[in-house]
Amino acid sequence: MQNAAIAQPSLALRFLEAAVSVERRADASMVLRTDVPFEPSDALVHGYLRRWALARPHQTFLAERSADGTGWQRIGYGEAFEAASRLAAAFAARGLGGRRPILILSGNSIAHQLVALAAMMAGIPYTPLSVAYSTMSGGLDKLRAILDVLDPGLVFAADAAPFARALAIEEMRGRELVLGRDHESISGAVSLASLLATPIDDAVLDRAGKLPPHTIAKILFTSGSTGTPKGVPTTHRMMCTSLSQIEALWPFMREQTPVLLDWLPWSHVFGGSFSVNSVLRYGGTLHIDDGKPIPGEIARTHRNLREVRPTLYWNVPKGYELLLPLLEADGTARQNFFGDLALMFYAGASLPAPLWRELVALGKRATGRDIPMTTSWGLTETAPSITIINRAALAPGNIGIPMPGLELKLVPHQGKLEARVRGPNVMSGYWNAPEANAAAFDEEGFFRTGDAVLFADPDDATQGLIFDGRTTEDFKLLTGTWVDAAAIRLRALGALAGLIVDVVVTGADRNEIGLLLIGAGDPDDAIWRARLVAALADLNKEASGASQRVTRAIVMRQPPSFDGGEITEKGSLNARLIRERRADLVAALYSGSHPDVLLVG
Repeated sequence: MQNAAIAQPSLALRFLEAAVSVERRADASMVLRTDVPFEPSDALVHGYLRRWALARPHQTFLAERSADGTGWQRIGYGEAFEAASRLAAAFAARGLGGRRPILILSGNSIAHQLVALAAMMAGIPYTPLSVAYSTMSGGLDKLRAILDVLDPGLVFAADAAPFARALAIEEMRGRELVLGRDHESISGAVSLASLLATPIDDAVLDRAGKLPPHTIAKILFTSGSTGTPKGVPTTHRMMCTSLSQIEALWPFMREQTPVLLDWLPWSHVFGGSFSVNSVLRYGGTLHIDDGKPIPGEIARTHRNLREVRPTLYWNVPKGYELLLPLLEADGTARQNFFGDLALMFYAGASLPAPLWRELVALGKRATGRDIPMTTSWGLTETAPSITIINRAALAPGNIGIPMPGLELKLVPHQGKLEARVRGPNVMSGYWNAPEANAAAFDEEGFFRTGDAVLFADPDDATQGLIFDGRTTEDFKLLTGTWVDAAAIRLRALGALAGLIVDVVVTGADRNEIGLLLIGAGDPDDAIWRARLVAALADLNKEASGASQRVTRAIVMRQPPSFDGGEITEKGSLNARLIRERRADLVAALYSGSHPDVLLVG
């Protein structure tokens, strides 16, 4: 496998500062549109692979850590196209299709992406499933439910051992099992290598180039933070249109040959529909980061940053929080990380302002350049983006302006503006879920996001929007006052940084706001507990009124459960379900007599 040199990016980024129109309606709702001429894309995702296989066959498309961890295994565009073409012929010969899709159980890998691209070339929808559904769940309940809804004809895993239990359940019977390694250990399974020996079928390739853009490429399942995961049919048009929308506001992307080091799981929309597809569209290289934004595994990301010089970097806030001290302490990793970096990007949660400022300042010290911190807001159902930052510098919390070609409707709801969206990158409905579809769209066909936003400047929509939490997470105190749970959670995470992992805000139908804390220390450790009490004392310094003031907290001695749905597949908390399942703990929090309760001054 060969690797060709990649041209360095232009570091003088050019954003498009577009006007945003606001249609104000009689019912007090508003519709926002970004005033940029735009047409939906008719491209096909696998068409990008074919283009670069012809233009740059030897350039590395994907790189992953070798089995012994000492180096990188690479595959070029030409080799990837040939392998995907062979697999597409094998899949096409099996009678798979819309009613018999392909299910991928294992995480990010070269083999995973070859199966995905081959499925798209053959016109067969595929589903990349969260690894946790097959490995962490005790009863495998979510996996069983998804198998029932999806009914895949073929199931792929890169390695037999981690998925042996999942592959043995009754619901797997009658489905072809394909494994990258150790297929002999699973009865009836076949090897991926045998499928890669299939001769290329020119008829399959011809059909691949003629697929209509509304063809379903993959079915992504939502995180399940508001209930059972739902399948989102994602078409080529949705994904390629989203890339075109981003390019319209980020014209510098046309000048990029992106180099990414990225861990974001391909079972999620940002990892699979943004990271991978951006690399494919612009003929870049994606290094699959085997690290994760959790203590212990962040060391792998640190090691990888000593070897890879990214031009664009995406991560979640926790990832940046863990990376910052490593970059401060390690000059080699710091120079590799910032040296060729054009921008940083975060998603998945709000990035605390102090962390934002420290990262930008560190980049300036390392390079002498201002490296923008950017973000976007979107959902699985929007493939992925609804809004995006379109300026080099906007305040932390700003999520940018609407994507060109879509309409963002803001509807007054419980004192907030509930966001709804309609456009060419928005799904038409969930997979085999008529009841969910009935509730998902309003009478005008706008998708109800369940999120709230507000204007950064009420008099100027071009200044962007601020994420204002999920409407389903907000609640009322007994006084009838609405509590912005997302804002309080973010304030608590900042005040208690290093002492807690996460927090759930309580107070529905109570007189006061409380916190359920997921501690980063031992609740019986007197020193840690004293530090926590001291940090809590600072929590209300900028709070005004009962709707902002926290009065009590308690540490959860039993951590949130993945099996119980308290943790979603992307590691975020299902706060609503935690409050319901731990009603006794919430009651103890407000009882005034429980020894674990910490009163906040």
